[in-house]
Amino acid sequence: MAVLLEADLEVTLDRPGEPPVHGRLRGSGSRLTLELDDPGVFAGTADAAAVRGVAETLAAQGIVLSVERDGERLVLLGAVSAPWWQRRLTGTRRIRLGSLRGAWTSARSRSRSTPSVLPGAGLTPPGTLWPLVPTLRRRPRRVTTTHDPSRGGDPRLVLTRETALPGETRSVFRLVDGMTLGSDPACSVVLAGLEPLHARIRHDERDEWVVDAIAGMTRVHGAVVDSQILRTGARVDLGPHRLAYVREEYADHGRPFGGRIGGEAGRQLPQPPRTVVQRDATSQEERS
Repeated sequence: MAVLLEADLEVTLDRPGEPPVHGRLRGSGSRLTLELDDPGVFAGTADAAAVRGVAETLAAQGIVLSVERDGERLVLLGAVSAPWWQRRLTGTRRIRLGSLRGAWTSARSRSRSTPSVLPGAGLTPPGTLWPLVPTLRRRPRRVTTTHDPSRGGDPRLVLTRETALPGETRSVFRLVDGMTLGSDPACSVVLAGLEPLHARIRHDERDEWVVDAIAGMTRVHGAVVDSQILRTGARVDLGPHRLAYVREEYADHGRPFGGRIGGEAGRQLPQPPRTVVQRDATSQEERS
């Protein structure tokens, strides 16, 4: 399936000790035009391999790029088929010379040993890890959850407010195993209006962060709980205070395998249910 594009970009290439090269990339659908004031800078031997790579990549997406100067087409790259004699010159059938001027520009740049101007391999993103076969299997792999072997992800509770003044900062509490929340000054997080020891945060052996209610009212997403595993975005209500639990996606176990792109964008299977023990809201309110 061909890729459809809409482009209208101004391009400037700086060269050490040389005048910059200016160009404009425009087009729609699967056909693009790149107009350059000095196309010879890309036609040197040093950039030949990179240009062939660009042409092959464009061809794989069904895109044709026309390189022009002063309205004259010099060369076509991408989803084209060059005659055999041009393939001998360019090394690929995906580069087709559009005019004698294009052939002359290429020959002159090569004879002058024009230096490389395109990015080198050091700027190329790493390739897909081998083997590729598992990524091409039609059978979905077992759904797991994201995790961090170092048990990181900067887990934290953020004190939220329904209304806040512009520029006002919010209190952030980094989580540690055994953190306590309440109104007693000895608690790790002291919040007015709570029981002296209202709740505790613990980090279990499965790298899960759990809130345990001790006294008073503790809710997660509005439900009264005794103990609840926290996931990024969880709303934790302690008395009159509302906090949001946050952990970075790569370490938050609530994400399917591979995070948002690897899991949520593809086919998913439901994750195993998690046991949640809830308090009886009526009796809890009577006790508080």
